[in-house]
Order: sequence, then structure tokens, then C-alpha cells
Amino acid sequence: MQTIIIDATNATLGRLASYAAKQSLLGNKIVILNSEKAIVTGKKGYTIQSYHKRSARGGSSQRGPFFQRNSEKIVKRTIRGMLPDYRSGKGKEAFKRIMCYRGVPEEYKGKKLIKAGKEKTTSYVSVGEISSKI
Repeated sequence: MQTIIIDATNATLGRLASYAAKQSLLGNKIVILNSEKAIVTGKKGYTIQSYHKRSARGGSSQRGPFFQRNSEKIVKRTIRGMLPDYRSGKGKEAFKRIMCYRGVPEEYKGKKLIKAGKEKTTSYVSVGEISSKI
């Protein structure tokens, strides 16, 4: 089992999530740092509006569905959607191997990181901005 540390700065959220899900299913431990700096491509207003609709759509107050508003939880929820049956079997085990952090914790400073993103020329909004608006 290998630990893969990913810096999510300027990384497209869907591509980051699919890579993390695949590596976790292979048995690797995944650590995602700077999750608030991951980006969602598309027009800013429409993207924030769609996340706001998703978070406002709740059921009863006790049974959900619940939508987290923290940026690291949004990233982890996106990865969860790319895993097969996260409630049982290998999907559950793979989901346990994924950790998402806002910023860089002390234990991961100075370690070798995989740079997942590069500067984008299209319109986008960061996950941190989405989490502050919803």
C-alpha cells in the first residue's frame, strides 16, 4: 500500500476525483491537500447556483439527504460518487483510504506532492468559493 499525496491547487474537481477513486480502488492511500483550491469549470454564477440548489434540496431534518458545506467535504463527496457502492464491499474500503484537508497539515509539510492542476484559461470557480456562497 502506497500513500499518494496530491496538491489540489488549480485541479479540475472531476478529474481529480476520478484519479483519486481509481487509485484508492487499487489499494493506495490518498491524501488530498488544499482542497479549497480545486476548481469547477463553467460559468461562475451557474455553478454556484447549481450547488446552492443541491444543498437546499433536503428531505426531512432527520433523514437527509445532507449536503456538506465545507470544501474538503465537497471534494470527498465528489470522490464518493465515483466509487462503486460506497456502503459495502470494496467501495467502502476504498472510501476509508481517502483523506481530504483544507490547507496543508504539519505532518505533510515538506513531503513530495503530486501537482494535479495547472493554470486554466476558461471560466471556473474554486471549491472554497462555492463553499462560502452556499
